[in-house]
Amino acid sequence: MRFALMIEPQQGLSYDEQLAVARTAEDGGFEALLRSDHYASFPGEGGLPTTDAWTVIAGLARETSRIRLGALVSPVTFRVPGALAKVVATADEMSGGRVEVGLGAGWNELEHAELGIPFPPLRERFDRLEEALAIVHGLWTEPDGWAHEGRFWQVRGARFRPRPIFGQRRHPHLIVGGHGKPRGLRLAATYADEYNLTSARPEAAHDVFGRLEAACVAAGRDPGQVVRSAMAGVLVGESEGDVRDLVRAQTAFIGLDAAGAEAWLAARRERWIMGTPEQALERIEAFARAGVERLALQDFLPRDLAMIRLIAGRVLPQGAAL
Repeated sequence: MRFALMIEPQQGLSYDEQLAVARTAEDGGFEALLRSDHYASFPGEGGLPTTDAWTVIAGLARETSRIRLGALVSPVTFRVPGALAKVVATADEMSGGRVEVGLGAGWNELEHAELGIPFPPLRERFDRLEEALAIVHGLWTEPDGWAHEGRFWQVRGARFRPRPIFGQRRHPHLIVGGHGKPRGLRLAATYADEYNLTSARPEAAHDVFGRLEAACVAAGRDPGQVVRSAMAGVLVGESEGDVRDLVRAQTAFIGLDAAGAEAWLAARRERWIMGTPEQALERIEAFARAGVERLALQDFLPRDLAMIRLIAGRVLPQGAAL
């Protein structure tokens, strides 16, 4: 099993706080630090400071040396595909080939409204996602003169310069995620280097990855070329008492009372990596048995660097052997 740390900086994290997380994760041996791409602050208090994902990733690229960096995921509504291809290629060059990029359809209408960003209906957002994937993939891999005539964007006589080597890969590590729906699996099989299953129980992953393999075969692609990953919330404490304290901190941060906190916890026990290091490893083993090759541990308390260090010291070494 390989491990990425995933954070939600729209919860009010400054650049310096994100840098502290990145350096802690890098020192602890995490393979990657992935961050959300949102402009509205949630969950919890609204109106907190937010930062632009790709500006931050470019900064972190110059202030780290080993850890991979990326967005999980960038909404296609935020960025024109050709411009995004340039931004990602630039950040990848700045990092020495360590950048990853997840692309999604977007879902939070509030943040679009607050910044005047158009928010089309769901079907159109997915149509835009499919076309955006085709464009960024084409710009990164097709020869000079490549063209794309789409419904939303047209590319004519493309000359993508510079064409970096992306760490000897065909393009920056491209991630498509979702809940195992047919269209998402087809898009991953066609364009992606990784499919990330979002907030699912380990038992569900086996079936989804079976359908991903079938989608790869249908697309004429070796299923082994697509990394199978999952994103799971994480709360790990040294003792049962520490775990209870973390749960209280988490639920208080998002403004839940005692009854709401209990319901929140019950809804996540089967999906999250939650408990002592030993209990966390049991859940990780369940994901490994389901075929998960990489876990993105979604940390909603990223200012708690001690928890990141605990996971790095007590969970990652044993988990890597699963």
